[in-house]
Amino acid sequence: MDIFYEKLSKKIRAIREKSGVSQEALAEKMGISRVAISQIENGDRKISAEEIAKISEVFNVPTDILLDLDKDIEVVLEKVTKEKPEAKPEIRISVPQKNLEKFKEVLLYVLGKIGSKPNVGESVLCKLLYFIDFDYYEKYEEQLIGATYIKNRYGPTPKELIKIIDEMQAKKEIIKVENKYFQLTQRKYLPLRTPDLSKLKATELKLIDSVLEKLSDMNASRIKEYSHHDVPWLTTENGEIIDYESVFYRTPEYSMRSYSEEDIQ
Repeated sequence: MDIFYEKLSKKIRAIREKSGVSQEALAEKMGISRVAISQIENGDRKISAEEIAKISEVFNVPTDILLDLDKDIEVVLEKVTKEKPEAKPEIRISVPQKNLEKFKEVLLYVLGKIGSKPNVGESVLCKLLYFIDFDYYEKYEEQLIGATYIKNRYGPTPKELIKIIDEMQAKKEIIKVENKYFQLTQRKYLPLRTPDLSKLKATELKLIDSVLEKLSDMNASRIKEYSHHDVPWLTTENGEIIDYESVFYRTPEYSMRSYSEEDIQ
C-alpha cells in the first residue's frame, strides 16, 4: 500500500480514538463491518471515495482537511453541563492560526479593491470570499484561506468571518459602516490599513482579482442566486459545512478547469 493510504489510515484512526468512537460504532454508522474498519486503520485495505465522504460526515470533518495529511485535526470535545447531562459532545475543528492571519490580509486586499462599491455589503463580501476560496481550491488543489463555509438561506457564509472582523476592528484595521442601500440597511467594512502582500502568492492575487472582476458588481440578491447554482452549494444540506472536494464536480459555467473524459472516469 502506498504512503498516502498508510498516512490516511493512521489519521482516520487518530480521529476516531480522539472522538471516543469505537470501531463497532463507526462501522455501524458507515454501514460496513468492524473488520473492514480495522483493515482500513491498519492500512490493510484501501478506503474508497464514498467511505472517505462518509467518515467526513460522521466526524464533521471537511474532506479537504481529512485528506491533507500534513495537517493535524484538533478535535475538541465540549464538556457536558450538569443541566443537560444527555447532550452529546460536539467536535470542533480549528482553522490553523496561519490561515486566520492570511484571512485578514485577503480581507484587507478585497476591501481595498471593492469595499467602497455601493453594492458591496457583508452579504456580497461573504459570497466573494466563498468563490475566492473554492475557485482557488479547484484550480490549484490547495487552499487559499481555507475558511469553513456553512450553507444557509443567505448563501455560503464563512464561520470565521465575525471573529476576524471583531479582532480587526479592535486593532483598528477595519471599520464597520452601516448605511442604506435601496432602502435596506447594509453593513459594510472599510480597510484602515493596506494588506501585507508578502503573505499572498502571485497566483492567489491573480485569482482574487479575477473573482472580483467577474462578481463584485453583483448586488446581494444576484450573487446569492448565482452561488445557489454552484455544485458545492447544491450538494450540501442546510446548515451543514460545504465540502471543498465538491468543486471537482462543478458545471462548466462555474468550473475553473476543463476536465477530460479520462479525468472524470
